Amino acid sequence: MEIAQAHQNITDSIRYAKRLQDAILPAERHIHALLPNSFVIYKPKDIVSGDFYWMVNKGGKILIAAIDCTGHGVPGALVSIVGNNGLMRTVNEFGLTKPAEILDKLSVLVEETLQQNDEAEVRDGMDMALCSFDNTKKVLEYSGANNPLYFVRVKNGQELVDNGKVLSPLMFNETHCLYEIKPDKQPIGLFERRKGFTNHSINFTEGDTIYIFSDGYADQFGGAKGKKFLYRSLRELLLSIQGKQMKDQKVVLETAFENWRGSHEQVDDVCVIGIKL
Repeated sequence: MEIAQAHQNITDSIRYAKRLQDAILPAERHIHALLPNSFVIYKPKDIVSGDFYWMVNKGGKILIAAIDCTGHGVPGALVSIVGNNGLMRTVNEFGLTKPAEILDKLSVLVEETLQQNDEAEVRDGMDMALCSFDNTKKVLEYSGANNPLYFVRVKNGQELVDNGKVLSPLMFNETHCLYEIKPDKQPIGLFERRKGFTNHSINFTEGDTIYIFSDGYADQFGGAKGKKFLYRSLRELLLSIQGKQMKDQKVVLETAFENWRGSHEQVDDVCVIGIKL
């Protein structure tokens, strides 16, 4: 009886913690007010999550990120609060809006908050894809800590250029091309070979679509052989649904995830954000 009561008390406490974590997430109405053609898929593995998403409107730019903190459950949720507070400080206290500069500063703030050094016991951090949209200039900026950005464009002969470099599509079908904008291979937080994050800059046109995400969707085990879904399957799925509205894309992605998972346990938190520009 005492064990059951203790379990109930712990569960009640974690459920209350979920209310606190949910409070830091941007409201759906706020996201749709700034980015009408968008969706967010958010599936914690446990009650609270190590994944979270973040958005602000600052200096004429819309900033949005998908973040994957170390671990999941309660430890991941605690790191997510550190990450959210750090992100808010980068824009409100330090006045940053360039994604690479935000990630550079956030990494310093995480190390300071968790008192990370070469002898630190706490080496937690986060992976992230962070985007900035300037709708006046039609410029997308992106910087990533281990997590890429997928950019989908109608196959109309218009090249995709990143910082003056013409990119080749990673995958394409009869109507669309999918490009991968690669992240820097380093996390937010303590890292021995840290360098400055790369700031990618792309001119976008109406109808371009971008996706940022944590690794939980692609890493889910399932299917007939109990294998991972994998990023290639995710890219193929994204290309196949380009004719659909964003709200319908969300339904397809959620359904495909659950069908693939089947009776398998969800292995990690899941966060996927899609935005039609």
